[in-house]
Amino acid sequence: MTDTLNLTPQEREADLDLDQLKQLVGLVEYDADKDPFPVTGWDAIVFVAGNATQAAHYYQSAWGMELVAYSGPENGNRDHKSFVLKSGSIRFVINGAVDPDSPLVEHHRKHGDGVVDIALEVPDVDKCIAQAKQAGATVVREPEDITDEHGTIRIAAIATYGETRHTLVDRSKYDGPYLPGYQPASSTYVKPEGQPKRLFQALDHIVGNVELGKMDEWVAFYNRVMGFVNMAEFIGDDIATDYSALMSKVVSNGNHRVKFPLNEPAPAKKKSQIDEYLEFYRGAGAQHLAVATGDIIASVDALRANGVEFLSTPDSYYEDPELRARIGEVRVPVEELQKRGILVDRDEDGYLLQIFTKPLGDRPTVFFELIERHGSLGFGKGNFKALFEAIEREQDLRGNL
Repeated sequence: MTDTLNLTPQEREADLDLDQLKQLVGLVEYDADKDPFPVTGWDAIVFVAGNATQAAHYYQSAWGMELVAYSGPENGNRDHKSFVLKSGSIRFVINGAVDPDSPLVEHHRKHGDGVVDIALEVPDVDKCIAQAKQAGATVVREPEDITDEHGTIRIAAIATYGETRHTLVDRSKYDGPYLPGYQPASSTYVKPEGQPKRLFQALDHIVGNVELGKMDEWVAFYNRVMGFVNMAEFIGDDIATDYSALMSKVVSNGNHRVKFPLNEPAPAKKKSQIDEYLEFYRGAGAQHLAVATGDIIASVDALRANGVEFLSTPDSYYEDPELRARIGEVRVPVEELQKRGILVDRDEDGYLLQIFTKPLGDRPTVFFELIERHGSLGFGKGNFKALFEAIEREQDLRGNL
């Protein structure tokens, strides 16, 4: 069966349509029959937090997400609390230890708040695991069925960079709120009057930071194990400033729903943002999540009003005649982008608007990107220098440059 870009159940629930998704995240058609490891899309991004109760409140009050499910001591989970939040077709799961002996305590001591699991929805868990084993991946959870009154989920997991894993989920025979063991839940937080229905609709990509010399190894892992294709490569002057440098390659599943830029540091005069991440996260891990919005202006305005802090962009970026000539006409006047610090980039397919938050936790590790695509399938290559200089200004303030 050729994948004719059917909507996933999560996308249908979020009232998204294919045209929207093609614009939001750059979906393309592909033949799933020829894919040794077919991936439908994202299932859930699972975080470990020092205080999941407060983090779940933050994602609702600042980021406009909806609480949909919960697991904790009140329903038999003595180890940890787990909050399931949704925005559009994205599902975040925030886990925090209740039992002082929970393995989450040690994970958090080492890494701080961060992503532990990038779970993917697949049509055939066993086919994927057989392919992963054959290709030499480490299986950390063998395929199994888990069942409750809502049906059965088939689930397994493989290891990837650092202590990150990919849980593989087939939920075609399940209609519960998340997984067996979770109860439906709803938010007690009331959104302010006039706030948009949601501030982001879909997940565009997740960037992984890996150690020096490991990027090609992990690109090869995704090619060999999961059949991902190479989308882009950024090296040398593309991705360097006067002080720091990094290298990046992007891999994607067949339909481009799931995209993973992978970064490693490159030798330079001072410490790069990747070096800083690896030092404070204590190893490889997910650096940032890019969330897709159809209206970046409204989203940024609402997020700022909710207290989310973004990297600042100097006026010189917007006044550069080269930039003005390169980007041409975009949906929003450049002056409106300038007011908010939103970056703009154009390639042969179209343009995109993007902005990056400051780190969301105490450690300078995980942050978010907002992205609004108009045809462009890129990652803002023309903005890399401006972005990295903005990150370096923050690194310098932290004493980590």
